[in-house]
Amino acid sequence: MLTLYGNLDSGNVYKVRLILALTNRPYRAVDVSQVRGDPTTPAFRAVNPIAKVPAVKLEDGRLLAESGAILFWLARGTRYFPDDPWAQAQILQWMFFEQYSHEPYIAVNRYLMHFAPEGDPRRDRLAFNAERGHFALGVMEQHLGKNDWFSPSGYSIADIALYAYTHVADEGGFDLAGYPSLRRWLDRLASQPGHVRIMDQTSAVPVEPFTH
Repeated sequence: MLTLYGNLDSGNVYKVRLILALTNRPYRAVDVSQVRGDPTTPAFRAVNPIAKVPAVKLEDGRLLAESGAILFWLARGTRYFPDDPWAQAQILQWMFFEQYSHEPYIAVNRYLMHFAPEGDPRRDRLAFNAERGHFALGVMEQHLGKNDWFSPSGYSIADIALYAYTHVADEGGFDLAGYPSLRRWLDRLASQPGHVRIMDQTSAVPVEPFTH
């Protein structure tokens, strides 16, 4: 059985949990808590040397990190990553956008406002992050005004990647009231068969604590 390492409230971990739920793939969940400092321990760095979640151990023992790479691996051969090369390129374009133009601002402000310790020096970037985050949301709104999904093939891992932190953007101070097409997309995605919410525990077996 595949093993997923990560914590429940992480958007990047949620991306992997969502594709596992959509494809009805069973897995073992190991809670790697950033609050406890689990990712920086030697034991976890043996799983992922860059000390970040998510990471997965495949059934054959191979290890894979980075949410986008994991999404690609798990979506191969499914509707969420089609065979058409142009659709694949469009999916990758939006996934790179999410990592470079979206996540660094929307996800970081969520972390700073809800999880960061008091006095975190990065709080002085909240206003800058808000400006850049709204720019990213505007790009998404423009696309979704003309398209239902981020791939011409339909619902894909590009949507999963962008949904993870967009649907909780309000936790980072982002008001989505001015993005009607984006909000319709959020509802459309959440209504898909197999959808799970970010704080739903979706592992078929009890979650195990990470042991150092």
